[in-house]
Amino acid sequence: MRLNDRTLGFVINFLLGVAWAFVLIGAVSSFFSFYHTSMLFAVVSALIGTLPGLVAILLLEHIITAKEKLAELKKQTALLEELVKK
Repeated sequence: MRLNDRTLGFVINFLLGVAWAFVLIGAVSSFFSFYHTSMLFAVVSALIGTLPGLVAILLLEHIITAKEKLAELKKQTALLEELVKK
C-alpha cells in the first residue's frame, strides 16, 4: 500500500477488495438475471450493475491520492522551512 499509516492502509485495502467484489457480483448477477431476455440487454445491465462498485473504487483511490498529496506537501514544507533557516 502506498500509505504510511498501517491501520488506514489496511482499511483502505480491505474496502478496495470489497468494492472490487461488488463490481464482480454486480456484473455477474445482472448479466445472469437478463441474459435469457437479450444478450445486448444483459451486457448493458451488467455494465450498470458494476457502477456502484466502480464509484466506490474511485472514491477510495481519491482518498489515497489526497493522502499522498498531503504527505508530499508536508515534505516540501519541511524542506522549504529548512532552506529559509539557512
